Amino acid sequence: MIPTARSPIRRLATAVAWGALLLAPSVLGAQASSDEETEAPEVTRLELRGVSGVSVEQLRESIATQASECKSLLLQTFFCWWTHSPTFFERHHLDRRELAADVVRIRIFYWRRGWRNAEVDTLVAPDGDGVRVTFDIRQGRPTVIRRLTVLYDSTMFKQRIIERLTRVRAGEPLDLIALDSSRVMLEAELWNKGYGDAVVDTSIVVDTARRIADVTLRLVPNWRTYVGSITVHGNEKVARETIENSLTLRTGDAFRRDDVLLSQRNLYESNLFRQATISTPPVRTPIKPVEIIVSEAPQREARIGVGLNTVDFVQVEGRLTHHNLLGGARRLDLTGVAGNLLAPQLNGMDPFRDVVRGFDDDEADDFLLPTWQLSADFRQPAWLQRPQNAFGVGVFSHRRAFPGVYIDRGYGGSLTLTRMVRPRAPASLTYRFELTRVSASEVFFCVNYGVCDTPTLDVVRRNQRLAPLVLSGLVDRSDEPFSPTHGYKARVDFEHASTATASTFGFNRFYTEGAVYKRVGDRRNTGTRATVLAGRLRVGLVRALSSQIAGVDSNRRILHPRTRFYAGGAQSVRGYGESQLGPRILTVAPEVLRRLGCDVNTRRGIEACNPNGASVYADPDSAVTDGDFTPRPLGGTAVLEASVEYRFPIVDKLSGAVFVDAGIVAADPEFRTQPGIEDLSRGTGAITPGFGIRYRSPVGPIRVDVGINPSISENLPVATELDVGGQQEIVQLEQLRTYSPIRGQRGFARLLSRLTLHLSIGQAF
Repeated sequence: MIPTARSPIRRLATAVAWGALLLAPSVLGAQASSDEETEAPEVTRLELRGVSGVSVEQLRESIATQASECKSLLLQTFFCWWTHSPTFFERHHLDRRELAADVVRIRIFYWRRGWRNAEVDTLVAPDGDGVRVTFDIRQGRPTVIRRLTVLYDSTMFKQRIIERLTRVRAGEPLDLIALDSSRVMLEAELWNKGYGDAVVDTSIVVDTARRIADVTLRLVPNWRTYVGSITVHGNEKVARETIENSLTLRTGDAFRRDDVLLSQRNLYESNLFRQATISTPPVRTPIKPVEIIVSEAPQREARIGVGLNTVDFVQVEGRLTHHNLLGGARRLDLTGVAGNLLAPQLNGMDPFRDVVRGFDDDEADDFLLPTWQLSADFRQPAWLQRPQNAFGVGVFSHRRAFPGVYIDRGYGGSLTLTRMVRPRAPASLTYRFELTRVSASEVFFCVNYGVCDTPTLDVVRRNQRLAPLVLSGLVDRSDEPFSPTHGYKARVDFEHASTATASTFGFNRFYTEGAVYKRVGDRRNTGTRATVLAGRLRVGLVRALSSQIAGVDSNRRILHPRTRFYAGGAQSVRGYGESQLGPRILTVAPEVLRRLGCDVNTRRGIEACNPNGASVYADPDSAVTDGDFTPRPLGGTAVLEASVEYRFPIVDKLSGAVFVDAGIVAADPEFRTQPGIEDLSRGTGAITPGFGIRYRSPVGPIRVDVGINPSISENLPVATELDVGGQQEIVQLEQLRTYSPIRGQRGFARLLSRLTLHLSIGQAF
C-alpha cells in the first residue's frame, strides 16, 4: 500500500522522473555523437506517433521541442506563405538536451494519466533545410482502477454530490491528475460547509503485474471553523471601510469557501485593485484570522474599440469609467457608441446586407444614417451596508435602427435595485422611463397599429412614453465568459407597463433564455481547445394592454415594436437574415401591379388584384418576379427558439462549429387574447442547419457563420400605396402572394441563394 496524506502525485512523479533521467542518456546515446550535440538545426516538422487515450494538444504543449510555425493563422494566410520573417514566423531549433528531457516528460505525462509502462523512441531526420523530429510512443496497457471507494458521512453529503465531485471512475485508467482534482474539490465542498480544516486522505494500492489499482478516498471534516479578526494591508487611496463593505466575511460567521471567493470577486469587480488576496495563517484552528492584501489600480479608466458586422456595418465605442467616485467604490460609467458608419458605401456589398432593399429614397437615407447611443450610469455598491445589494441610476439617449423594420429614437432614465442572491446569480428590479419616437413605413403602422391614414400616422409618429417595470433574474454557472466549455447560463425577465407606470404603451411581457455547455470526448480536454456541445432555448410571450396614444382609440391594443419578438439573424436562427423569420408582409410598388393588369387608381382595383398573376405585357423584361416584392418583418407576440451547436478545435486559435437552429414566431394581429404556447402552432417557423468558424481574439471570438435557408414558399399578405388627393394611403390586397425568393433559380446560383452569411464578434450563445 502507498498511503498519502495530501496528494500521491508529487512523490510518485518525482521518483519516476529521477529514474527516467538516469536512463535517458542510454536511450538516446546511440542517436547523437558529440559533434551533433553542438548542432542546432531548425525543426521544420514535429510528429507524435502512437498517441491515443490522451489529448495530443496537451501532450505537444508538455514538451520543449517544437516545430517552427507562423505566429498566428491570420499571419499564415497573408504573410507566412511567402516570407519567414521573424516578424511573422517563429523559428524553433533542435536542442538535444531538451530532446532527451522530452522523452522523460512524455513518460511522466503518460504515467500521471495511468499509462505507467509507456515507451518512447525518437527519430531526427533531414527535412529540407532543417530536421523532422518524431516521437514514436508505445503506450502499452494502462493501469486501471479496479475498485474506487469513497468514505464519508452520509448525513453531510448526498451520493450524487460525491459522484459529481469525484473525477475518477472504476474501469478507467489511474489518472493521478483527475484523482488530485477530486481530492481538491471534495475538500472545497467540506470547507464550504464550514469545515475549513477538512482533509481528504487518499490511498492507492497498485498491482503492477496485473496493472490494476484500488483507490480509497476518506473525507475527514475535523472541526467547524469561524471567521476571526480581519486585517487589511496595501490600501492607500481606498478607505478600509470601502474594502470591508465589499466582504461577505464577518467576524464570528462560519468560515466558508463561497464567502472567501465572493469577497475576493467583489474586490476584483470593483476594479479598484490590481491584486486582492484573502488568506489565513497555515495553522489548524477553529478560529481563522483573515488577512486581506490589496494592490491598488488606477481609479479612472478610458478605452475605445472598433468593430463590424454584416448588419450594423462599422461601429465605434468609447467608455470612460471612474471606479471610486466620491469614495465607497461608487462607480460612474460614461459610454458612447456610434454605428452604421460607412453604411452608404458598404450597403449591399458582400458580405454586408442590403438593409434598404424595397425602400424609397427618403426611407433608405434614414436607415443608412449613423446610429448612436449615449449613457451615464452611476452605481452604488454595498447599498444599505450589505455587499449583496447595489443601487443604480442612469440616463440615456439613442438612435437605433432595426434594419428593414423601424428606427427608434429615445431618451430617458432608469433606477435599478440589485441583490446578489447567490454567487453569480443576481436579481434586479428596474424602472425605466423613456420618451420614444418610432420611424417606420406606413405599412408597418397600418398593419400593426391599425392606423393607415396620413393625419393619424403623424400623431402616432410623435414622442410616446415607454415606461416598463422589469424584474430580472440571472444565473451564470459557465466556466468562461467568452467561449464557455462547461456549465450553464439562464435568464428570466418579467415586464409590466401601463398607466400605473406612466407608460403610453401597455403590455405584460415574459422572456426567458437558457444555455448549457458540455465538453464531449476526452473529459481531460479542457480550456479553449475543448470540444463542446452547446444548446440554447429561448421562450417569450407578450400581451398588449390598452394604449393611451392621443388620437387613437384607447381600446386599440398596440405593442411598441421594441416589445415584440423577432427571429432570424446572427444571434438567432442563422438560416435567415435579421428578423426575417416570423410574421411578414410584402410591399410592392403600384407600377408592378399595373404590369399585372390591375387598376391601381382605385382602392377596389388594388384590393381585387391577384399578386400571383402573369404580366399582361409581352415584353419578358416586364415580367413580375419575387424580386419585385419586399418582405417587411412585423414581429410577433410569442417566440420559441432552440439551437444545438457542436464546437471543435481546428488549429491554434481557429475552431469550427456545426449547428442546427430552429425557431417559430406567432402573432395575434389584433392582440385581443392572451398569447400562449399554443399560439406557436399557428406561427411561422423553420429549422436551419449551418456551419462556421471562430478565431479567438483578445476581444472575443470573431465568428463567421453560414446558415442554410430552407427556402420554403410562404403565402404572405401584400400591401401597396394608393394616391388619394396627393396623400398616400396603404391598401392591402385580398389575395396572398406565394413568395419564394429562389424561384426560377437553378444549379449553383440556387445553392448560393440559400446560404445566409453572418459576421460578428462573440459566440451565438
